[in-house]
Amino acid sequence: MYNAGDIRVEDVPEPTIQEPTDAIIRVTYACVCGSDLHPYHSLEETPEGRRMGHEAIGVVEQIGSDVARLSVGDTVIVPFAWSDNTCSFCRDGVTTSCVHGGFFDGASSATQAEKLLVPQADGTAVVIPEGTDESLMPSLLTLSDVYLTGYHAAHKGGVEPGKTVVVIGDGAVGLSAVLAAKQLGAETIILMGRHEDRTTLGREFGATHVVPERGEEGIAKVLGITGGEGAHVVLEAVGHMPAYEQAYGIVRPGGTISRVGVPQYEDAPVGFASLFGKNATLTGGPATVRAYLEAALPQVLDGTIDPGRVFDRELPLDEIAEAYRLMDSREALKVLIRP
Repeated sequence: MYNAGDIRVEDVPEPTIQEPTDAIIRVTYACVCGSDLHPYHSLEETPEGRRMGHEAIGVVEQIGSDVARLSVGDTVIVPFAWSDNTCSFCRDGVTTSCVHGGFFDGASSATQAEKLLVPQADGTAVVIPEGTDESLMPSLLTLSDVYLTGYHAAHKGGVEPGKTVVVIGDGAVGLSAVLAAKQLGAETIILMGRHEDRTTLGREFGATHVVPERGEEGIAKVLGITGGEGAHVVLEAVGHMPAYEQAYGIVRPGGTISRVGVPQYEDAPVGFASLFGKNATLTGGPATVRAYLEAALPQVLDGTIDPGRVFDRELPLDEIAEAYRLMDSREALKVLIRP
């Protein structure tokens, strides 16, 4: 990406092993993320270009001398952040703060490509069992980010049976949060979204109510559904200030707001009228995907969850500019890319 809206597919040198902990994979599945649309809207002129993408499945082609858990030929899921999975933060489950970690996308290594350099490969990549049905690959790809970002929101928010949950946003992450909340036992799940094709999938994922209204009208509708009390847990999957304002308007006293929409603002109200007066908790952050991935993998393999339903288009890598356009115009929910 060279500027806002300026996506180009170019030939670049193939990645090479830089450190003994690296691996090189041949990407077989990638996709465009809703967070990729933020630079698509706002990136300033970048003469050197910014490499894009942070979600991938691929086949291991080379490994560094210190890589012990992976073998050439393994098919692996690559989370959007790399981590050694052994440092003190990783052991606490906060893999996105790994002392040897980093994030794909925008650096020298990014996933919307034919080949990918994976730092800290032993701690980062997770092997998919040999012989896995190809039809499961889209759902397995969601474990690199989108489904487990929704799960992270629900997990950090403390979703459990008996809790009323509101999900703000009907994008792929919001719909994933609905699915995760259902898996964690929530019985009342209110999806705030206004795109009928998406909210229909949200209902199939477990939403019991859909609220298309926004702002004060949307807040009033949710309060009506909850008998004036508000939601125990609000999962904010948008990242813009109006969504945050809705969140603190509908969270009940003592409740929790869990944010996973990448914030497009720096200052969020936390004073008496927003959080303090309600004794509300604010949590969330970049999803610690690697900490959840191995537990979620069998849920996809045995059919317990099918989060790959968020993909409604598929395009080849050389048409990825169209994938961005389709998602930006909301003609597509999430686009699968096949290099």
